[in-house]
Amino acid sequence: MKRSFKLEVAEARTMVHAAAPCPPDVKRRMLDWWGDSIFEYYAATEGGGTLVTPQEWRVHPGTVGRAWPGAEIKIFDDAGQELPVGQQGTVYMRLGQADFEYHKDSEKTRKNRIGNYFTVGDVGYLNDQGYLFLCDRKIDMIISGGENIYPAEIENVLLGHPKIADVAVFGIPNADWGEEVKAVVEPAAGVEPGPALSAEILAFCADKLAKFKLPRTIDFLAELPRDPNGKLYKRKLRDPYWE
Repeated sequence: MKRSFKLEVAEARTMVHAAAPCPPDVKRRMLDWWGDSIFEYYAATEGGGTLVTPQEWRVHPGTVGRAWPGAEIKIFDDAGQELPVGQQGTVYMRLGQADFEYHKDSEKTRKNRIGNYFTVGDVGYLNDQGYLFLCDRKIDMIISGGENIYPAEIENVLLGHPKIADVAVFGIPNADWGEEVKAVVEPAAGVEPGPALSAEILAFCADKLAKFKLPRTIDFLAELPRDPNGKLYKRKLRDPYWE
């Protein structure tokens, strides 16, 4: 999500956003600007999801909400065991007694199921009040030296830098550690990319991220590739490094 936007709002009554969690600092400023009118949901076409009101979000910053009526959310590990409150794992959901099968793909249906629950591949955890917090897409997770690193956490920190308009973080090959953290940054308008900006960004992150989560290198692009709905084409950025 880009940090800046130019929407003029005289009196916002209800705004809804979804698709990806908004960095907490950005959303807090949006709520302070527009008032408590921004609702957020997390869901899948297959059924089920969560919803959070602006008032709830202020109490639980970063959450995408609790399961809406008729839906259920559970967190499972890779062995298919349900995880307790606070532990990160794969997010599974279901909507009542609803059932489905992916069109002509029974294998995908089987791999994405545990009992009547299905997943779309997100990693997250539940707090003791049932609020869901997303960490990242499982497919985007970086494994470096045996540590699991979620790009979304790093991106949220980087987006707090005033000279960054947009950013993407992903893993690239590293001979010793398996993967290393790469950041691709779109500088804010009028900001000159280069080694000086890289050093400034890394210094900004130094006390906000564990050392193993810091980007090893930073590249710059005039504009990151996104579709008309704002979804980042991260594979277009990541794949060349793996070729």
